[in-house]
Amino acid sequence: MPVQISHSDPSYDPEWVAETEGMLRQAGAEVLPVPGGRAATAALAGCEALCERVTEAARERLADAPMAQLIGLDVPFLGLGPHRRSDDPFSLLLLPRSTSELASPEDRRRIRWEHKGLTTAVRDGARIAAISHHMRGHLEQVYGVPRHAVVDLPNGLLLSDHEDVAPAPLPPRAEAGFLLAMGRAVESKGFEDLLEALRFLGAQGERVPHLLLAATTHTEILTAYQQQLKAMVRDYAINATFLPRFSPQYRSWLRSPALRGVVVPSRAEPFGRIPLEAFVSGAAPVVATRAGGLTETVVDGVTGFTAEARDPMGLAHAIRRALHISAREREQMRARGRALLTARHDYEATIRSYLHQYVPWAMALSASLRSGA
Repeated sequence: MPVQISHSDPSYDPEWVAETEGMLRQAGAEVLPVPGGRAATAALAGCEALCERVTEAARERLADAPMAQLIGLDVPFLGLGPHRRSDDPFSLLLLPRSTSELASPEDRRRIRWEHKGLTTAVRDGARIAAISHHMRGHLEQVYGVPRHAVVDLPNGLLLSDHEDVAPAPLPPRAEAGFLLAMGRAVESKGFEDLLEALRFLGAQGERVPHLLLAATTHTEILTAYQQQLKAMVRDYAINATFLPRFSPQYRSWLRSPALRGVVVPSRAEPFGRIPLEAFVSGAAPVVATRAGGLTETVVDGVTGFTAEARDPMGLAHAIRRALHISAREREQMRARGRALLTARHDYEATIRSYLHQYVPWAMALSASLRSGA
C-alpha cells in the first residue's frame, strides 16, 4: 500500500515507477495506493490520517486471510498501533529507518506522536525492527521500546539489483578524477563539514580532485540549506559540481574508474546505505564519520577511513589519507567491504531469516504457491 504520488509531483520518477511495477507484477502483488500524496507524510495530521486509512484498508483486504502481517515502513507509519483493534486479522511489524529524535530533535510534538505509536503498538503485541545496532539502542534507550519487542533486521542491499550497472557519463570536469558525496539535502548529512574540510585541504596545498556533490531534494526551488551549500562552494572556490536534484545515475558513478573516493560526512545516521552502495559497486576508499550506524560498516583502516562527526579538520585528515593510498590498499578495502556486505547486509538473506523466525507461515504459503498446491 504505497502512498500515491501525482505524476506532476517533482519527485515522481517514471523510470523507478516502471521498474517497481515490473517487480511487483513478477511477485504477483496486489497494489493498493493510499491517497494523500506528499501531504500524507509531511504533516503530523497527514500521518495520522494515513495510518487510519491503511489500517482500515488492511482490515478490509485481509478479512479472509488465515494469517497476515502488516508492515509499517518508516516514520509516517509509526502511528499504526493506536488504530489497530484486538480482533484485526493481522499482526504488526513497524520498521523505522530513522526517527524525529534523530532527524528533527526540535519537533517535540512529532516525537511524542512517534513515542505514543510505538508504545501502543508494543503493548498490543507488535514487533519493532531495528535496522542497525545503533538503531536498536536508540529505540530502547530514547523511545523506551522494551528489548523483547525489538527484532534485528539489518539494513542492506539486494545484491542482484546492483549487478552489471554501467556508469553514466560524468560531468566533464570530473573525468580526470573525482570525489563523490550524495544524500538528502538536510543538515544531518553534514555536507557543510565536507566543504569546510576541502577548503582546509586546499589551503594546505593538497591537490583535491573535483567534487560531485549531490545534495538533493524533491523541490523545484533550492531550499535554504541548498542555497547555503551552493554559496559555500562559490565562496570557498571549491572545485565542485553541485547537483540539487536526485537522479538514479549518481549511484552509477560509484563504478567509474575515475572515482577517487566516496565521502559520507553525516552528523547523525541511523544506518547509512551509501557505504554499502560503494561496497557493492567496488568503490573504494570510503571516508565516513563515526556517526551512528556508519561505525558498523566503515571501519578505519579496514573498510575505509573515519573521522568524528562535526569535525571538519578530522574529516580533512581522513580524506587526505584516502587520497594517498596505494593501489594494493585500495583493492584490499574493496575486498573487505564486499565481504562485510555479503556477510551481514545481503537483504534477501536478512528477510528470509526474519520470515523463518517470526512468520514461518509466510514461507510455507510461498512454497505452496510455487508448487501449485
